[in-house]
This record gives sequence, structure tokens and C-alpha cells, in this order.
Amino acid sequence: MKLKVTRSTGNVFRDLGFSPEEAEHLKVRSNLMIHLQQAISTRGLKQAEAAKLLGVTQPRVSELMRGRIDLFSIDTLINLLARLGIRVGLVVRPSKRRARVA
Repeated sequence: MKLKVTRSTGNVFRDLGFSPEEAEHLKVRSNLMIHLQQAISTRGLKQAEAAKLLGVTQPRVSELMRGRIDLFSIDTLINLLARLGIRVGLVVRPSKRRARVA
């Protein structure tokens, strides 16, 4: 049995078939969500404690910790990180594939 291997684009969401724009958006949201999950775990916070610190409900923290990326915007994730005292930086660079001008 021969396995077919496809080289990654570097963005798992693009590899899964999302449009380039949506894939980039999902990649940013997932990175922010991972940092937020790690901050909560590293501090040893229970969901109720995290909810109080973040100014949200415990079920909302549960959604966050379960990776419900579809329920969180980039703005919301940045605001939650800020409430934990974590700054978010932004790097903008051209993609490997340049957009064509029509």
C-alpha cells in the first residue's frame, strides 16, 4: 500500500480547503486562542476563577478551553488576553503568493 503525501501550505486551515482569506483568519484566531488557553492553564485557574478575571461567564470559559474557535472573534480573544495582562503584537508581511491586480 502506497501512501500519498501532500506538502503542507504552512496553514492547516488552507490545507483543509478553506479559502486563503478564511484560512488566514482562522490561523490568527487559533493562535490567540491557544495563548489564552495556555495562560489560563499555566496560572492553574479553575474555569470559575478565569471567568471572574476575564469578565465572562464560566460556560464561556468552557467554550474557550474546548477550542470552540467558531464562537470567538479576533477582537474578543485580544480583549480576553489583555484582561490577563498579555499584550498582542502584530506582524504584517507579504504572502509567498502575491495577489494579482486585475
